[in-house]
Parts: sequence; structure tokens; C-alpha cells
Amino acid sequence: MTRKYFGTDGIRGRANAEPFTPETLTRIAQAIGLQFLKDNGHHRVVIGKDTRVSGYMIESALTAGFTSIGIEVLSVGVLPTPAIAMLTRTLRADLGVMISASHNPYYDNGIKLFTAEGIKLSDDVEMEIEERISTHMPLAAPSKLGYVQRIPDAGGRYIEFVKNSIARNIRLEGFHIVLDCAQGAAYKVAPTVLHELGAHVIRMGCEPDGININEGCGATHTAKLSQKVMETGADLGIAFDGDADRVAFCDEHGHEINGDQIMALIGKRWHQEGRLKSNSVVATVMSNLGLEKYLEGEGLKLVRTPVGDRYVAEKMRKEGYNVGGEQSGHIILSDYSSAGDGLLTALQILSVFATEQKPASQLFRVFEPYPQVLKNVKLDTAIITRPEAESLIQNLQKKLGNDGRVLVRPSGTEPLVRIMIEGPDQVTITEDAEILASAFLKMAS
Repeated sequence: MTRKYFGTDGIRGRANAEPFTPETLTRIAQAIGLQFLKDNGHHRVVIGKDTRVSGYMIESALTAGFTSIGIEVLSVGVLPTPAIAMLTRTLRADLGVMISASHNPYYDNGIKLFTAEGIKLSDDVEMEIEERISTHMPLAAPSKLGYVQRIPDAGGRYIEFVKNSIARNIRLEGFHIVLDCAQGAAYKVAPTVLHELGAHVIRMGCEPDGININEGCGATHTAKLSQKVMETGADLGIAFDGDADRVAFCDEHGHEINGDQIMALIGKRWHQEGRLKSNSVVATVMSNLGLEKYLEGEGLKLVRTPVGDRYVAEKMRKEGYNVGGEQSGHIILSDYSSAGDGLLTALQILSVFATEQKPASQLFRVFEPYPQVLKNVKLDTAIITRPEAESLIQNLQKKLGNDGRVLVRPSGTEPLVRIMIEGPDQVTITEDAEILASAFLKMAS
């Protein structure tokens, strides 16, 4: 069955256009709810959202769908995605729903779903929900309708949960931190946490108006963060994306630090403390070869997965790892959270700062990354399955040997072939990427 609604991370689309119209959203909620109705007992769903103006309409439509089949809705308001995963577990709900399109502009929105354990749904469950949407869905009797309960202290619960992830003696007095919340879901909780731990917080992106989320700010637009750090002489900068499951840092010189360096730093620290399970870090195929070489030098292992934080989380859960993530800044620390959590990750990094008292530029430069080239080629993705294409890729990998990597994969959302090449020389791998892209286009012509 071809997917109509679910993509790589829940359901996403343009607000007030299909499938994000009130009518369709109500049916989607009914289908989701019926998937999780196990018996005639009491059922609950936690619903949270980011700051997009469309979140109110979407929450109302989903609430109508859930309550129409007899499910109680626990509304927690604007909170980060990982807070919804946590609250779903701690409130003993059957399901968690986060309304967000992450780093996308305000006119997009999405629905991310979590099981009772705070885990994203499997592909099989998503397909079953898709099949339900087009079928008849029985409604509850008037006496069995669900109702809505507001959870006014949900933000406070999450704040305490995050703070408890670091040692009680960790204080941030004397630290000047520029904090960019992307006009998104963390705009209240993140500054509160850092302030309560003693840091001097210079706020950015903390004045959402419903349409300015991710607009030239946040983890995917860090230029202003870097500039502010240098202007104010801050110790470092921290930026989240719209739903705060992703984090980016910059050092005191304004240089951006990506997720690979974050994983290396946390993995190294946890290994020193005897906390790193199986002496391994989990990352996707996109993580830099330098990370892999560094971990090998420390006697550790890098375990790779397909692109997507859900695949990282699944590998960690099935094989018992506790540190993983993506180059983009989705970091999963499963000792504390079942989902990527930007604020929790930031506190782990800040606890290292507070302990070691080194400049960010020293602390973050854990390994030297290999030069990396990314190139997108617009063509039919079936091209890369041809024997001649596979031969080109294999020959290039042989040329690079153990000092480089070639990764060619189809885009999950567009008719694009994505080429990634790593190697010791930037000029050479850039030429290799151009040659490979030209060969693919010639095959397609």
C-alpha cells in the first residue's frame, strides 16, 4: 500500500490544505484513536503543540476526533516535542501527539505520534492507521464521549525532569549564554531552566507571534546566534529548532558545532564515567568519518543507521545503546529520554563546561572532521539501482579506500538523488561528486 498521509516523521503538510483541514484531521484522529483502543476501559491522549498559529485549529480538530470515539484529551499547551514523549509516559496516557512541523516555516504543520512508552510509531502501525482512515469508524455513545482536561503544570513537570538529568551540584553561575529558541516550543521552558541553574541568559527567538517560528533563527539559521555571541562576548550560543528536539551550538568565536561533535563529547565523557553502554555511539550514515575514526581511537564503536532519528532510536532501543543521534543535532540520550531532546542535550554539554572550565572552542573540538561534499541531483531515483551506476559508486569507494566514504541514496520526499562523499582532500571529493552527478544525468538522458 502506498502511503498517503505518513512520511518519514509523522504526518506533515500545509496548514488548512489537505490533509490538514478540520474535516480530515478529525478522521485522522479517530483512526489513530481506534488503533490504540485496546478494551472498554478509560483511554487518554496527550496533545501538545509548538507556536504556529495553525496549531490551535489542528488541536481543536484532533480533539473533536479523539473525544468523538471516547478518548480523554490531556491538553498541555506549547511545549517541546520531547516533553510530549515524557508526559505521555508519566501521565500514563495511551498515546502522545505533538503538533509541529519542526524546522519548517509557519505555514506548514505536522503531527508526531508517540506510544504509551514515548516511542515513535513503527512503519507497520502507521500503515494500519492509514488503512483505517478510509473506513467506517464507530462513534461513542453520548454517555461515553471523551472530555478535555488542561494540565496547567505540564511545563513545570518538564522543567524539573530536564534539570534532574544532571548532577544537583552543577551550577551555571558566571556563564553567559546566548539562547535562540526559534520563536518556537522552547521559548518559555528553556530560558527558565538555564536561569534557574544560575546562567546569565541572553534571549533570542523568544517572542513568538504564530508566524515567525524558524524565521531566520533557530538551529537551522545560526548566523544571528553566532553574531550575537561575538557581540556580547558570551561563552557560547545554543539554538533549538521549532519543536526543540534538535539543538545547535556555537563557540565563543561564533563557530557552529554540529551534532557529530556533540555526540563525540558526550560519548567520551560518559565512557570516562563508565556510563556508555556497549562502548558505542549510534549515528546515521550521514555522520562524518572523522567521528568514526575518533571513536575507534578511543576504543569505542560507531554504529550506523539509515537517515532519520527514529531509526537511531529504534537501533538504540533494540540493542541497548544509550547515546545516539544525527549530524543535524537530534541527540538521543536514552538513559533519560526516548526521543531527541535539545534542552536535555544542552544541559549535558553545560555540565561538562561547568566541570572542566574550558573555552567552548577547546571543548567542542573533539575530533577533526573529514572534508564532506553533499550534492543533490534532480532525476529519477531508480537510476542509482542500475548496474552501471552501482559500478561507478563501487569504483569510487575503492579509490578512496579506508580514508573516505561514498553514500548515494534517494530522497525520501523528492525526486532527488543525494550524493555524499568524504575524503582527505576537499578539492578532490568535490570533483568526484561532480563527475558522479554528471554520469547519473547522462544515464538518464
